[in-house]
Amino acid sequence: MGVLLDDGTAPKPVYFDSASGSSGWEVSHWSVYDGAGTYLTRPKAHLLRAECSCGWTGTGHAVDWTTVGEAPFRESGLRTVDRCEEDWDTHLRDVADTTVRLPTALEALLQTVTTAIEDLAEDSPTAALKAARTLELIARRTAHWPAHDARDQDPKRVAADLGLSVDGTRGLLARFGGWHSHG
Repeated sequence: MGVLLDDGTAPKPVYFDSASGSSGWEVSHWSVYDGAGTYLTRPKAHLLRAECSCGWTGTGHAVDWTTVGEAPFRESGLRTVDRCEEDWDTHLRDVADTTVRLPTALEALLQTVTTAIEDLAEDSPTAALKAARTLELIARRTAHWPAHDARDQDPKRVAADLGLSVDGTRGLLARFGGWHSHG
C-alpha cells in the first residue's frame, strides 16, 4: 500500500525510537502516516494507493479524515484500503493474463491456503504467522533449483513470466537461489 502526502510526494519511512536511545525501527506501513506523534509529528496521508513491484501504481484514493475521530487511523483508514485492494485485485488479474500459467489445481490449492490463513488470523494471529512462516520455508526449499535454472534464461522473458520488473526478478532469483543480486 502506497501513501502520498498532500503535496503529491511519497513520505519517507517513520522512525520509531525504542525509548532506550540506542536503537529504533523504521516503519512504512500506511497506518503510521496519521499526523500524530508526541515529539515529532508524523506525516499525514492524503491518498492511499495500491503499488506493485512491477512498477504499476493504482489510483490514489483520498483518506477521509472525518472518520478518524470515531476510530484510530489504522481502523478508519481500512475503508480506503479496501478500495485500493480492489484496484490491486484488478491489477493482479490483468498481470495473471500475461504471465506463465499455473496448473488450475495448484491455483485452487493456493487460494484455499490463503483463505484458511486469513480466517485463522481472526482467531489466532500467532497460528496464522506460523502458517505463513511454514509457507515461507516451503517456498525457500522448493524454489532453490528453479531459481538457478531461471537465472540461465533471458531476464526479460523470466520477468514477463513472473509479472515483475527485471530488477525485481533478479532480487527474487537471488533470494530463492541463495546468492547476492549485485550486478
